[in-house]
Amino acid sequence: MAKCLSSICAVSHVVKENNFLQGIISIPARKALEKKNIDSLEKLSDYSEEQIMQLKDFDKNAMLKLKNHMKQNYVSFKIK
Repeated sequence: MAKCLSSICAVSHVVKENNFLQGIISIPARKALEKKNIDSLEKLSDYSEEQIMQLKDFDKNAMLKLKNHMKQNYVSFKIK
C-alpha cells in the first residue's frame, strides 16, 4: 500500500518550475523576464539593458545582479 501511495504522491505533485536565474535575482524580476519569454541568457542577450530596465518589477538591484551573472557567463546585452 505504501508503494501505491508514493506513486500517487509522485504523480500529483509534479511541478513545472523555471529555474532560470533562480537564486540570482528576485522572483518578481524573474517573472518580468518570463512574461517576455526570456528564459535563457541567450534570449536575454537579444535585449538592451534599457529594454530590460523598462520591465515592470525590474529594478537597479536586479540589474546589478543580472549583469554580474551575465559577465561570469561571458554574455552581454545587445548594444543599441
